[in-house]
Amino acid sequence: MKFTEKSYKIFEESVEDYHIDDDVDAATRNHYAASSIENVLYAKNRIDAVQWHLEDIIRDPEIDPVAALALKRRIDRSNQERTDMVEELDSYFRELYKDVKVLPDATINTESPAWALDRLSILALKIYHMKAETERTDASDEHRARCAAKLAVLEEQRADLISAIDALLDDIAAGRKYMKVYRQMKMYNDADTNPVLYGAK
Repeated sequence: MKFTEKSYKIFEESVEDYHIDDDVDAATRNHYAASSIENVLYAKNRIDAVQWHLEDIIRDPEIDPVAALALKRRIDRSNQERTDMVEELDSYFRELYKDVKVLPDATINTESPAWALDRLSILALKIYHMKAETERTDASDEHRARCAAKLAVLEEQRADLISAIDALLDDIAAGRKYMKVYRQMKMYNDADTNPVLYGAK
């Protein structure tokens, strides 16, 4: 089994595990060894799954404004954790391919392997929830049909994305492409670069 397909199966497992409790505050069920890449992949999707549901909650039109602000802060922290996790994945790939001889005509990809896997992790959540919409007994036939059509597109996208990530990893391993890791510079999280924060000092 190729790395990307294995990663997707871990993402699916994480999504299924989240919905056992279906609670943003429930403990993780990550059973993979702490130092393994499988553990990182599972943890990455767990962050995405929790944030998916936080984004649902904060859109409640009846939400208390104070609670909404607390949720917004939590989502901000989650976004930072997500970014950190992606960078950890890219560090894994950089170490994995550090001894590859890059060919003279090698090119760089528009995104790193880890950011492509980030999209695949989110796609696992989209597919799970769109499939659930196709099975709703309280929805109309028209709603279920629309969601079934969308689900088919998402499943096609999954196949294409898995194939594209596999091709990218093969190209990096063969030296046809090379990767760089650009650390994210989220200025709004930094007290030295967000004017609202450093202006308040």
